[in-house]
Amino acid sequence: MIKHLKPAVILFVLLSVLTGVIYPAVVTGLAQLLFPYQANGSLMTDNGGKPTGSRLIGQPFSSPGHFWGRLSATGPFPYNAGASSGSNLGPTNPALVDAVKARIEALTAADPDNKAPIPVDLITASGSGLDPHISPAAADYQINRVAKARNKKPGKLRALVDANTESRQRGFLGEPRVNVLILNLALDQLSQ
Repeated sequence: MIKHLKPAVILFVLLSVLTGVIYPAVVTGLAQLLFPYQANGSLMTDNGGKPTGSRLIGQPFSSPGHFWGRLSATGPFPYNAGASSGSNLGPTNPALVDAVKARIEALTAADPDNKAPIPVDLITASGSGLDPHISPAAADYQINRVAKARNKKPGKLRALVDANTESRQRGFLGEPRVNVLILNLALDQLSQ
């Protein structure tokens, strides 16, 4: 029995070292060497170098003077990367209907003069619950609220949204989008 157990233990230790230490160290080293920005979480920093968030994960903005992102389906805290998932609520689920109604009420209360149709990405969560982007239409919908809260001209904010709108990847993949964190950081720079 010892004769059979010894090779199994040796193989276990060797594979554990190979797959648990050497391989991760090599992959981490290559990532740091070739893609340091992405390997460190694609962190955005303010002028003082303080991290403000990741460009890949949505952030919870709720002040009227900021653009709001998509709803987060993660729990118990919004935009919790450790709990990334969709809500798995179907279109006839009362909990989804209630969540959409609550978001519509919040958007209407924040900007009662806005009679435009609310873009769907402002009232629904993404599949991961972490999406950092909204559509240009969702950003446009919020311009008047943000302009009033910051005492800015809507045209200036529209130009800021246009300047921060990312086009389709490779010219044909996906849709144009606006990263909410990057837009809000640019908005804060504009206000200084």
